[in-house]
Amino acid sequence: MTREDDRTLTDALLAARQAGRLCVLATVVETKGSTPRKVGARMLVDPATGLVGTVGGGCGEAEVIESAHRVLGSGVPERVRVDLTDDLLSWSPAVCGGIMDVFVELIRNE
Repeated sequence: MTREDDRTLTDALLAARQAGRLCVLATVVETKGSTPRKVGARMLVDPATGLVGTVGGGCGEAEVIESAHRVLGSGVPERVRVDLTDDLLSWSPAVCGGIMDVFVELIRNE
């Protein structure tokens, strides 16, 4: 993550806090093999304003967004394993060959 990415994410967190909105922070906590993002990459899911940052895009990020919606409802954090090791002969452009774990947690801004 660049400093600009950090600043943008921090600004979004502060805006959610000032508005008293719940949001979800997803952080890449472990990677193996080739992955689109590395440990420390973060994405904020704010139901009112959308996404800030990325944990890799594509189908893997969609899995994390689904988890974020569950976490918003339950308040219980999740660890999502994004497996990007599909058959190399598949037609999917999202095959990177690695696995990454993403920690998804509720941010209470009350």
